[in-house]
Amino acid sequence: MLKDAEAIATIAVRKIDVARRFYEETLGLEPAGGEGDMRAYRSGSSTLMVYESQFAGTNRATAATWLVGSELESLIQSLKAKGVKFEHYDLPDTRREGDIHVSGKVRVAWFKDPDGNILSIANG
Repeated sequence: MLKDAEAIATIAVRKIDVARRFYEETLGLEPAGGEGDMRAYRSGSSTLMVYESQFAGTNRATAATWLVGSELESLIQSLKAKGVKFEHYDLPDTRREGDIHVSGKVRVAWFKDPDGNILSIANG
């Protein structure tokens, strides 16, 4: 049914202008449409939609993950230089190397947007 349809990540935010600055200036995403209280961004071959909602930041799980391959460490440094703070979690069968959580071959780092939405970058 849906196996051939495109899916998009959808993230609720409190104020679209604050979110726009974070997603465009901090993360470097380029606008791909939207108006009013909704913005769309292209990221690789996928789309990220950000919209205003009273429920922004209430998700306690990862909302979106970018697979960045070998650029993981350099992206962490670039994001830290822009003020992004990385989250540290105690996870089973996982060790931490600085801001990177390592489980087998998987390397991932988590951070939050201004509304507390959990985002991550991984070696994928």
